[in-house]
Amino acid sequence: QVQLVESGGGLVQAGGSLRLSCAASGRTLSTRTMGWFRQGLGKEREFVAARSSGFTFYADSVRGRFTVSRDNANNTVFLQMNALKPEDTAVYYCAAAREPSMLQADYDYWGQGTQVTVSS
Repeated sequence: QVQLVESGGGLVQAGGSLRLSCAASGRTLSTRTMGWFRQGLGKEREFVAARSSGFTFYADSVRGRFTVSRDNANNTVFLQMNALKPEDTAVYYCAAAREPSMLQADYDYWGQGTQVTVSS
């Protein structure tokens, strides 16, 4: 069993930055794809970014502003978010998949989420 715990969310003004962390326990995730998703109030959950060995994908809405990285030695994945916009406001989830994917259905472990609020 894998447990994923996100942290680093909070309230930030538009144009600011936040760094989310996702700590994994229970099993090493070095061979898995780690992804970030988000769900705004009243919206569907959507893909944000994913990273595995030699593979990195970003949603068009965050490309150039967000960066996903990972520290396999510490079983942790990060999402650096710069130039934040009010429309980035959402609950952000990290997740683990067996193969590189942007599809939620391919991710079998999920964290509980962390709230990011961007004020205008």
